[in-house]
Amino acid sequence: MSIFYIYIGIKHFIDPNWFLHIIPPTLIPYGLEIVYISGFFEILFGILLLFDKYRKIAAYGLILLLLAVYPANIYLAFSKEAQELIQISSFMASWVRLPLQFVFLGLAYWHSKN
Repeated sequence: MSIFYIYIGIKHFIDPNWFLHIIPPTLIPYGLEIVYISGFFEILFGILLLFDKYRKIAAYGLILLLLAVYPANIYLAFSKEAQELIQISSFMASWVRLPLQFVFLGLAYWHSKN
């Protein structure tokens, strides 16, 4: 789980445009800042998960982060334009990606108990 979040966090800085495409239009004026801030916290919490002392804080941080970015996933699920821009099918965007977020929430919660 740590490697996944660190990798995705780094991707926010390497390819921010990918993430900009899935930000709901009302948040676009702050799009780049949102991408960089969420990427920073993904890297930070991914690293903190590696340490027993900080695992609970990292897990709760990831739960909050996953909840904060969920609107982007909802927007992606219903925006044909966003799906085309990041080259993802409607099925993957809505029927796979949306429920998968709850799996990630559950994993983060599980990590908070260890």
